[in-house]
Amino acid sequence: MSSESGGDVLDCGPAVDFYDPSEGHGLPHDPFKAIVAPRLIGWISTCSSSGRLNLAPYSFFGAFAAFPPIIGFCSEGRKDSLRNIEETREFVWNLATHPLAEQMNRTSAPVPPDVDEFQLTGLTPVAGRNVLVPRVGESPAALECKLLQVVHLHDLHGKPTDNWLALGQVVGVHIQKAYLKDGLFDTHAAQPIMRAGYRGDYAEIGEIFEMIRPAS
Repeated sequence: MSSESGGDVLDCGPAVDFYDPSEGHGLPHDPFKAIVAPRLIGWISTCSSSGRLNLAPYSFFGAFAAFPPIIGFCSEGRKDSLRNIEETREFVWNLATHPLAEQMNRTSAPVPPDVDEFQLTGLTPVAGRNVLVPRVGESPAALECKLLQVVHLHDLHGKPTDNWLALGQVVGVHIQKAYLKDGLFDTHAAQPIMRAGYRGDYAEIGEIFEMIRPAS
């Protein structure tokens, strides 16, 4: 079998297990989240229009653009974070790290909307500079964001899912000076943790290596 570009495409390769998600995977656990891993955690702080604080982690998070800087997270269900963001159009992403892992995990507890996760975990809310939402003072880095849009995701058949993607433009960046080395953010020293698959699996950054992109 050949591709249109002239390259050879194999009819088969090494032995693989294939499944169509619509028909089920037939495995003890869904491997999707283990394959798309590791993923930085969307540790999102928000504030309701009445001033009630919220802090929660989201497994689906990413950066989508650099100029301007845009990040986003996806909420499975319309949770407190999403409702707060829709009210105030602001949120803050906080870097979840190994030293903060237990507190981050506690902010995932299904508590009533009137519970302040900052107080629940003993974390320090520090006022924002360009947003009214506070950041986690203990986190090595935080990104203040203004909401761009909330996208209600639909499937291939146009059926709405119970997933909501919130995209925000970064309007402020906080970095603890201890993690700046020669003008560079020391990612390894910050010890970020990431979701790495199944229910309780997390990962840390291991060896970092440099590879320069080809010039042409």
